[in-house]
Amino acid sequence: MGAREVLDWATFGQAARELAQAVVDDGFRPDMIVSIARGGLFVAGTLAYDLSVKSCFVLNVEYYTGIGQRLEAPVVLPPRLDLEEAKGLNVLIADDVADTGHTLALVKRLCQAKVAQARVAVLYEKPASEVACEYVWRRTDRWVDFPWSSQPPLSQPAGGSRPLGAQLPA
Repeated sequence: MGAREVLDWATFGQAARELAQAVVDDGFRPDMIVSIARGGLFVAGTLAYDLSVKSCFVLNVEYYTGIGQRLEAPVVLPPRLDLEEAKGLNVLIADDVADTGHTLALVKRLCQAKVAQARVAVLYEKPASEVACEYVWRRTDRWVDFPWSSQPPLSQPAGGSRPLGAQLPA
C-alpha cells in the first residue's frame, strides 16, 4: 500500500475544532448529531461539544472489514436508530472518512426520509466518494491511519467473529 495520511491525537483535536467551525461559519445549527460507528464516534463527540448539541445518536454500520477490504454493501447493525422523534430536526451526520461514500449515502438516505435537513461532516473526503460532504476538514486519496484504529485490537470480538444480530438488510 502506498503513502498514507497519518492523523495523531493532537492533530485530530485541531481538525475536529476546525470542522465544527466550518459548520458554525455556514450557519447550520444541528439539533442532533448522528454518529456512524465506530470511527465517527470520536468526530461526533467532539462536534457535539463544540456545537453545543446534546442529542447524540449512534448508527452502527459495517462496511470495512480490513485495510482495503469491505463487504459488498454497507450493513446496518442492531440496534437500529429510530428517527421518528427527529421529524422536523436538523441533523448532522458525523464520520471519520468518506471513502467510497456508500455508508454515508445509506445513512443520509435513512435520515433524509425523516428529518428536516441532513448534512454530513467528515474529517477526510476521498475523490471517489459518491457523497459530496457539506463539511470536510481535508481531502485526500490516501489510506488514512486514525489514532483510534492504527493499532491492532487487543482482543477478538465477544461472541465470535460477527457483531450482534449478524447482518440486517439496510
